[in-house]
Amino acid sequence: MQPIYHQIRRRARQIILRHPTPDFYHDHGLAYEASKKLFDSDLVVKKLLSFVAGTLEDDFGHGLMHAVKVSHDAGTLVHIEAQLSGYDKDRLCRLVCLVQTAGLLHDIKRKRKDHSAHAATYAKKVLKKYPFSPEEIENICGAIQNHEAFKDNIDVDTPEGELLSNCLYDADKFRWGPDNFHDTLWDMVSYFNPPLDKFMDGYPQGMEKLETIKATFRTPTGKKFGPQFIDLGLAIGEELYEVIKTEFSEYL
Repeated sequence: MQPIYHQIRRRARQIILRHPTPDFYHDHGLAYEASKKLFDSDLVVKKLLSFVAGTLEDDFGHGLMHAVKVSHDAGTLVHIEAQLSGYDKDRLCRLVCLVQTAGLLHDIKRKRKDHSAHAATYAKKVLKKYPFSPEEIENICGAIQNHEAFKDNIDVDTPEGELLSNCLYDADKFRWGPDNFHDTLWDMVSYFNPPLDKFMDGYPQGMEKLETIKATFRTPTGKKFGPQFIDLGLAIGEELYEVIKTEFSEYL
């Protein structure tokens, strides 16, 4: 990454620190901690994490850190939504395992066109070596294939499959908030290495795309908390845009 972007990233992270943490983590802290605990203790998830760490390309803004965060939040969403739907504890924990599996694998083919479809196909092959039933694999892979925004979804035949699909999608789109300006954007900049003026030319269009994601959240919990993630990202992005135009104008 060009030295100028290191400076801009540092300013972006300073801006992020002045903004609040999304309410999701305060209001559902217990569910979030439960999800992280299951992520760290489930033997299947731990084995898959090791596999993904050695397989997932980590230089495109959707690497291992992104996959882990999506898995934590998707597990939290499943925990919340499954409790509201009356699932017992054992079934709830199993569903958290399934959605965390989907979270770890959802961007495994991120550099490919139609990456969600390619990731789903790849995941189906990988998961045959893990202790999942055929129906569970179908639900995991359906969730992976349905995680992209602004694309037609494949049909999901079961309530549990729909739950996994919706929770994975919402957790992935939570990353379009502050995380976008903390890590994702700079990893992508490092990969593409654009001149700063070209980066700024595309900035307004990127902000417009952020705005459009607000109406796409799928679960009741995602619809409640997701727009705040995006609003925080927009506020951070708008402030950073002005900072670049003023503090780094000599590079434009």
